Amino acid sequence: MKFKQLFAVLLVAPTFAFAAAPAGTMYKDPHCGCCGEHAKYLRDAGFQIKEQTSDNMSAIKQKYGTDAAPSCHTIVIGGYAVEGHVPAAAITKLLKDKPNAKGIAVPGMPANSPGMGDYKLGTIAVVLIGKDGSVKPYGNF
Repeated sequence: MKFKQLFAVLLVAPTFAFAAAPAGTMYKDPHCGCCGEHAKYLRDAGFQIKEQTSDNMSAIKQKYGTDAAPSCHTIVIGGYAVEGHVPAAAITKLLKDKPNAKGIAVPGMPANSPGMGDYKLGTIAVVLIGKDGSVKPYGNF
């Protein structure tokens, strides 16, 4: 009898793990290739990322408040905006800590950021975008 219960739990466990993965939407320019690489990196890190193209990324950045620290794509996840090639660890920290902010960003397109090239832990400076649009350091990831 215990074997059947254990078997039932093992069948359901992967469903719970999948449902718990953070899900977000990546808004990206239809002509950008690196955005898809960043989405793949995040999926490999356990995120569920849906990609949506937009011909007006400026409007997306204004809508979600990331125009203070712009990059090539914007992800909306857990009520926050994530701008650019942000490492998975920074997004996880954001979703865990839940700061009173619009989101986080890696301004520009650093060559060593996830999805852009040879990413090395601790080398990417991430900034926090405050509710008032201010930008301050969030950490190196």
